[in-house]
Amino acid sequence: MADQMQRIVTGLPDLTKVTDVWAVADGRVAQGDPAFCADLGIALAGAYGSGQVWQYRSVFDHLLRLLATTPGPENAAQAVRLVSSKAVTSRNLDRFTASLLASGQEAENLAAAFSGPASEELRACLLHELVLRGVAVHETPGVAGWATSPHWRHHPLGRLPLTLSDVEGVPDLPRYGPRGSSHSMPFGPSESRAPVTAAGASVPPVEETTTEAAATALAGAVANWAEESNGRIEARDFALAAPLDAASVPNALLTLRLDCLDGAGRKAALSVSVLRPDQAWAVLFAAASSGGAYNSGSFGAYGRLAAWQSLAALAGCPEGATTSEVEARVRDCVWHGFDADTKWFEQVAWDIGLAALTPDRRRLAVLAATDTD
Repeated sequence: MADQMQRIVTGLPDLTKVTDVWAVADGRVAQGDPAFCADLGIALAGAYGSGQVWQYRSVFDHLLRLLATTPGPENAAQAVRLVSSKAVTSRNLDRFTASLLASGQEAENLAAAFSGPASEELRACLLHELVLRGVAVHETPGVAGWATSPHWRHHPLGRLPLTLSDVEGVPDLPRYGPRGSSHSMPFGPSESRAPVTAAGASVPPVEETTTEAAATALAGAVANWAEESNGRIEARDFALAAPLDAASVPNALLTLRLDCLDGAGRKAALSVSVLRPDQAWAVLFAAASSGGAYNSGSFGAYGRLAAWQSLAALAGCPEGATTSEVEARVRDCVWHGFDADTKWFEQVAWDIGLAALTPDRRRLAVLAATDTD
C-alpha cells in the first residue's frame, strides 16, 4: 500500500490524465478502505499543495468528493480527517467540505466532525448546511451537543437560527457526486417581457438616500459575483415623499434613473412581477451560495447568512435586527422581481433584479446584478 501511494505521489506531475488515480481511489473506498484516500490526499497536499500542479487539484478534489459523498460514517470521518490536516486546512475548503458532507451523508454519520479534530469553521458550516436540509440538529445524536453549546455563539454563523424559517421555505441545494454537481438557479433573463411605460404613473417625488454602507449591505448576497467573477452590481435605495401604491412599483422603477434600466420602457422591454418573500430569499440565497459565472459562491452556510443580510437591508431593517425581527418586517414589504433587455444586463444566465417597498410604502430599495462567462 505504501509503495503504491508513493508511486502515485512521485509520478503525479508527469501524468497526462488522472483517471487511473481516480479509479484506484474508487476501488479503495469500495473495498472499505477510505483511510487510504485520506492518507493519499494528505501526502499529495504535503508535496504539491502550495503549487499549481493541475493533477494535484484534480485528484484532491476527487478524493474529497468521493469520501464526503459516499454514504457511511467511516467515509465521512476520513473526509473530515483529510481537510483537518495541517497540510490542507483552509476556511474556503471547510465551507465546501461542509456542503459536500451534508449533501452526501445522513446526519447520524457526521458525529466525527463534532467530536474529533475539526475546525470550528467546519463545524459551524456543517451545522447550518444540515439546517438548510431540514435536519433537526438540536435532536441529532453526535450533533446536538455542539449545536446547543453556547461557546461558538461568537462565530458569524452563530446569529442564524437552528431551524428554517417560513421565508426560507425549502432551499434549492446542489447535488454532489464524486465527479461534479448539479444545481438549478432561480434567476436569469426572462423568456418573455411585458413592456411597462411610465405614462400616467402615480409616483411621488423621490430622493436617493443610498450610502456606501447601505449599498454594501444591499449587495451582500451578490458581492462574490463582482469580487470573484465578472459581475456588475447596482444597489440603491430611495425615499418617497408620499406613500407609493404597490401597483405603481413598475412605473417607479422607470423613474429612478437606474443604470440597469437605462432605456427600459422605451427602447428595451421590461419585465416586472410580484414576488413572495420566500421567492426573494431564494434568489438571494442562490446568488450567494452558488456564485456567478466563474466562482463557486459561499456555499450553503455563508450563503444563508448573506441572503439574510441582503434581505434585511432591502427591507430597511435596523442594524442588529434578529432574524425573527427581519422576517416579520420582510413579510410586510412588497417584493418585485424585474429584468430588462438593456445593455446593462448580460442576458446570459446570471441576471437579478429585486425591488422592496417597505411597510410604510415610503422607501424603495433596489438590487440588480449581472454576470457573464
